[in-house]
Formats: sequence, structure tokens, C-alpha cells
Amino acid sequence: QMQLVESGGGSVQAGGSLRLSCAASAFISRGYCMGWIRQAPEKGREGVASIDGFDTTRYQESVKGRFTISQDKARSTLYLDMNNLQLEDTAMYYCAAQPGVFCSGTEPNQYNYWGQGTQVTVSS
Repeated sequence: QMQLVESGGGSVQAGGSLRLSCAASAFISRGYCMGWIRQAPEKGREGVASIDGFDTTRYQESVKGRFTISQDKARSTLYLDMNNLQLEDTAMYYCAAQPGVFCSGTEPNQYNYWGQGTQVTVSS
């Protein structure tokens, strides 16, 4: 059973930056698809970005060019660098993992393991 713990959320003004981190309890190596998913109040979950065992990345269209997903396999840590944050990026952000080398795009329902979430609030 993998456990995931997110950190790095907070409040930032529009145009600012944040880095989210996710520490995994298991050695991720090439054996997992990892991703970030967000959920805003009164909205459904949406996949933000994913990275597979070969470091191939996928992004939701609205964050392309602004967000970067990466992973440090030696430290079993997943990151999400968020730049030029916009009001619509306000949401609870979750780290998630799915056993298997490849990801199904940014599909949020593909993951077996989830963190508790970290809040990102963007203000004007």
C-alpha cells in the first residue's frame, strides 16, 4: 500500500509561483504512473499533469506552458512547478499514483493511490 503526502500549497497572488511536492512511501522507480489532480469547490476532479515510468509527461491544456511535472525517483518524490498562476487555478491539489509504467493521459480516474491534498489559493 503506497502512501502519498503532499506539501507546498498556499496562497499566492495571480502571476505568482508555487512548487508542490509529494513524498511517496514506496520506491517509484519505473513502476508507477504519477499525477496531479485538482478539485475546485463545486467542480469535479480534473487531471492536471501526469508522468510515467519513462518520464513522459502529459498536461491539461489550460496549464501547458505554465506548469511542469517532474519526479525524483531516487527520493520517490513528485513535483509540480506552477508558474503564472491564475484565479482559476485555485483548488485542492492531490498527488496520485497508479502501478504500471504508462499513464492514460491525465485521466483522474486511473489512479489507485491518493494523497490527502494541499490547498492552492490564487488571489487578484
